[in-house]
Amino acid sequence: MDEVALSGHQHGPRGRRSDVIPRSCLVVPGSDSRKMAKALSTAADEVVLDLEDAVAPAAKDEGRASVVDALGSRHHKRLAVRINQIGTPWCHRDVLGVVSAAPSRGVTLVVPKVQSVADVGFVDRLVRGVLAQHPARAPEVRLDVLVESAAALRDLHAIVAASELVRAVVVGYADLGADLGRDAAGDPALWDAVRHQVVAAARAAGRAVIDGPWLGTAADAAFTRDRERARALGFDGTWVIHPDQVSEATRVFTPLAEEVAWAQRVVTTLEASVAGGAGAVALDGQMLDEAVAVRARSVLARAESR
Repeated sequence: MDEVALSGHQHGPRGRRSDVIPRSCLVVPGSDSRKMAKALSTAADEVVLDLEDAVAPAAKDEGRASVVDALGSRHHKRLAVRINQIGTPWCHRDVLGVVSAAPSRGVTLVVPKVQSVADVGFVDRLVRGVLAQHPARAPEVRLDVLVESAAALRDLHAIVAASELVRAVVVGYADLGADLGRDAAGDPALWDAVRHQVVAAARAAGRAVIDGPWLGTAADAAFTRDRERARALGFDGTWVIHPDQVSEATRVFTPLAEEVAWAQRVVTTLEASVAGGAGAVALDGQMLDEAVAVRARSVLARAESR
């Protein structure tokens, strides 16, 4: 499965490898077994099982049980679980249940409505406590922080660096738009400043950045233009809310063949330069330096398959 390998991402506990970041994340209700089964059969890089907004309060325990069953089922899909907000009656139960049931290949917890460093620390400690109960098994557990408020934007640099378990930052446009007094489904250009801020904070901490979902369900021209805009701003992948959007999202966040060829030439040229003891080297009229090398290695990492 082709996914994004985040080059240079910091290793977590026990010397973990660099994270593999999905290009397309299909979000489905954790209480709907039929939709979960359908999502697991798609070509999405990752499936996000939602226990928060998509599950009514009366169905929270039933939804969690369905997600635990999905974690234990025989499939090869990478899974993430959006848990309930910190401070609700269900958050700690979600963490304990999901981490206890996590398969050996691991799971990512999506932490919604993160407000502060303390929120990340709370989930971090819960995760580590559960893992300590199963030291022999110890699946890989990562955290994606969902940015959905002005407070989260204000403290974003500290939030993304609050735990070495953090894999990525995800933008939640609906709640963030409401908090900012902005129409989340309005002019996409209005989000450019927010997207830039999120990318800068994530990269400064060595984290990935995943765009929130386009609020329509079609994979139409508007969807493609906005996802291409997100990619141009530095995003690694995106959430989608309908199976029909998976293939287009994956395509947008996959490097083009000419990009990969350019990156390979850059890396090969620089390696030859270093081996030959040259101080500077040019390729196609452009001087190559470490900044160009970082970009080239990032493209190659994104193109790797596993």
